[in-house]
Amino acid sequence: MNNQFKTVALLAVLSGLLIAISYWIIGGTGGLIVGIGLAAVTNLFSWYQSDKIALSVYHARPVSETQAPGLYRMVQRLSQRANLPMPGVYIVPNQTANAFATGRDPEHAAVAVTEGILNILSEDELEGVIAHELTHIANRDTLTQAVAATVAGAISFLAQMVSYSLWFGGASSRESDKSGNIFGVLLTVILAPIAATIIQLAISRTREFSADAGAAKLTANPRALAQALQRLEATAKQRPLNANPAFEPLLIINPLSGKFLGNLFSSHPATEARVEELLKLEQQLLRTGY
Repeated sequence: MNNQFKTVALLAVLSGLLIAISYWIIGGTGGLIVGIGLAAVTNLFSWYQSDKIALSVYHARPVSETQAPGLYRMVQRLSQRANLPMPGVYIVPNQTANAFATGRDPEHAAVAVTEGILNILSEDELEGVIAHELTHIANRDTLTQAVAATVAGAISFLAQMVSYSLWFGGASSRESDKSGNIFGVLLTVILAPIAATIIQLAISRTREFSADAGAAKLTANPRALAQALQRLEATAKQRPLNANPAFEPLLIINPLSGKFLGNLFSSHPATEARVEELLKLEQQLLRTGY
């Protein structure tokens, strides 16, 4: 519940930032309408197309039970246990070890794993990873991330549009200078996209802890997922899965997660923190005899 509250609060701040930057830069009711309209259009597009775009970016190909029987049956078994519709199953032709889920809702979802992850994880570790991705689907995190990404993108687009107008719209820039607003506009152009990115990534980090906890309960084996995360981080540092940075929050592991200031710009919590939480869950499950 705490993570759900954090997510709602962060999304509210992100949406408020979009409206505020539109109002500040464009001005008045017109700015408000532009901000809301831009958010609506981008979110509508992401609602229907985010899964196709993500799968295309990573060159994921669909597989059937005949083509990948072990993986397909694992996804099928865990989906039934989680009371979810069977998602599409995809394999990414890449030796990097990683996985992700996408889709606007459980009825239009997909789970994708790389060839690399199939090669290095044991069966129970892979099960923990699949359960993690299915929890993202059950929690509708894939939609949450699409909304956060598109609103953040809209903010960046507005800021970029204004920066062009400041460079090439000399007259309007001089007018702003006379009114004393030019410094405020410049600060907005610079800081708003940074703030939007930080909030978007904070939403992603919050959802990762929830997905880890859901996977632990679904498999009743938190340690297997903890071991998988450690193994994935070690291999991902050597061979990162390069793609559009906008889709990094979808991945189960991000090798660029750091400490201190670096955490602000990381799409995932530190693996050490996730492992620690999973081992705590293991102790709780042992005490309750789950």
